[in-house]
Amino acid sequence: MTYTLPPSFTTRPTLQGTFGMSASTHWLATASAQAVLERGGNAFDAAVAGAFVLHVVEPHLNGPGGDMTGVFATAQAPDRPVVLMGQGPAPAAATREHYLAEGLELVPGAGALAAAVPAAVDAWLLLLRDHGTWELGDVLAFAIGYARDGHPVLGRVGATIAAVADLFTDHWPTSAALWMPEGRPPREGEVIRNEAYARVLGSLVDAGADPAASTRAARIDAARREWRTGLVAQASAAFVATPHRHSSGLDHAGVITLEDFAGFEAGYEEATTLEFRGYTIAKTGPWGQGPALLQTLAILDGFDDERLDPSTALGAHTILEAQKLAIADREAYYGDADVPMEYLLSAEYAAERRALIGDEASHEFRPGAVPGRTPFTPPLRTGYTPPALVGGGGFAGVGEPTVSRSGETRGDTCHIDVVDAAGNMVSATPSGGWLQSSPTIPELGFCLGSRLQMTWLEEGAPSTLQPGKRPRTTLTPTLILRDGKPVVALGSPGGDQQDQWQLLYILRTIVGGYTPQQAIDAPSLHTTSIPGSFWPRTWEPGGAVVEDRLGEDVVADLERRGHVVTRAGDWSLGRLSAVTRDPGTGVLSAAANPRGAQGYAAGR
Repeated sequence: MTYTLPPSFTTRPTLQGTFGMSASTHWLATASAQAVLERGGNAFDAAVAGAFVLHVVEPHLNGPGGDMTGVFATAQAPDRPVVLMGQGPAPAAATREHYLAEGLELVPGAGALAAAVPAAVDAWLLLLRDHGTWELGDVLAFAIGYARDGHPVLGRVGATIAAVADLFTDHWPTSAALWMPEGRPPREGEVIRNEAYARVLGSLVDAGADPAASTRAARIDAARREWRTGLVAQASAAFVATPHRHSSGLDHAGVITLEDFAGFEAGYEEATTLEFRGYTIAKTGPWGQGPALLQTLAILDGFDDERLDPSTALGAHTILEAQKLAIADREAYYGDADVPMEYLLSAEYAAERRALIGDEASHEFRPGAVPGRTPFTPPLRTGYTPPALVGGGGFAGVGEPTVSRSGETRGDTCHIDVVDAAGNMVSATPSGGWLQSSPTIPELGFCLGSRLQMTWLEEGAPSTLQPGKRPRTTLTPTLILRDGKPVVALGSPGGDQQDQWQLLYILRTIVGGYTPQQAIDAPSLHTTSIPGSFWPRTWEPGGAVVEDRLGEDVVADLERRGHVVTRAGDWSLGRLSAVTRDPGTGVLSAAANPRGAQGYAAGR
């Protein structure tokens, strides 16, 4: 059996050039990043400019009150992939005991009790300071312009606001004032503004104008201090002290304080890596879900190529089963703690896990055995209603604004990739703080995030809620190296599906020889037979979601093997973008997702 050949038709070309490439989940962010490259900025200047634009044009998918993770390599040290750590910790008063005393069984999916310390803005400014070349005001000019002067709103923004309109009207009036100023959600193409956020960004630029800040780095550091101790911190802490409606169905006050803001700084970490078929795959540490992709690749690496083809029944089955095993380990062992990654990524352990994959779909939760460790088994609920909502109405605005587990599109996180001619390359996934996370803080034009919903209130989990600990995020960008040089920056929105969709890209390009756009266009699938990372944290034993383009024969075979298949339509799964570089020729390329008609790549 040979690997399935890609179709000759692609929805867009794989762009090629030698100057610079940008790709993201929104064309305005891509265009802004590319404009920076055209004006002499490097890949890091461009990525930061595009990221702040994403705050403005995709407010239902990310925001400055949220978080981000990135992985990058520089032209000066191409063999060293570095993680940009923009995941804030739980506030000092975010104790398990406090949440239980509030009558909670789960950390809410919406409301300020779910807020980790905002980290995205500080992380982007850190990257700009250390690896960019532009002044902060020039980088932020794009986002300030779109926030102050307006931009045509996406239809999905209006649809998201419509879904939470009653919540806004009845419980979150400050959100209604910003997002429904005429008493209704904005219509697609209407020009909307966020002047409060434009002023916040302007205050960061103004902070750097202090004569004492005599260097570019000092000016950016002044902006970082303003973010952590000035208007943003003060307004946030004061606002969330007033109880407001959460996804629990009850009103709670937040616990984040000025000290929490002041005590956090973004940073850099070494990437976690795995060698696969001659390539080095670089991910975050196990405070993110990234190493689960590496575990999946380690399991699959022991199979012949025909079992790594997502377009065949045998390949799809094998991939789904490998993902279940790796993600079970994610739940059992991952967190902001001492995680035995060397053992979990070892060839011997991968062989043990590989041997568990049979001809039938597993409906079990099967973490592996790690010497000296007791695996955590989360509550394996197939449904959940908070006690306060039993017999009552539902609550819109909970959990993650992503593709639903059944494949229905509700929105996504965001992603951006940039590469420049010198070889600087960055992949980053900003998220959190979406407009439906918690009430809008009126002075700021944004709300706090809800990443703490990824922690457990049960004792003994590696990701149990604990002050000062980072929630085990799903944000998981990818950098791929070959012969010590970065060759691919890749990523996708999609919560628990992010790495599942990226896995298909990696297999199809590295094993199948697909071009980037061919791999992004190809039919996608993922498992839902895993505990969800987002409120209400349910799972679907044996669940698999597939695009119909996989074909009736493949779907029927998966069902015969025991997979509980949900058909998601022809073009519904995956939000991938990627940029690449051939170190031998200097040729750059880029590709972006056509699904949803929103993501775009640009370059020359």
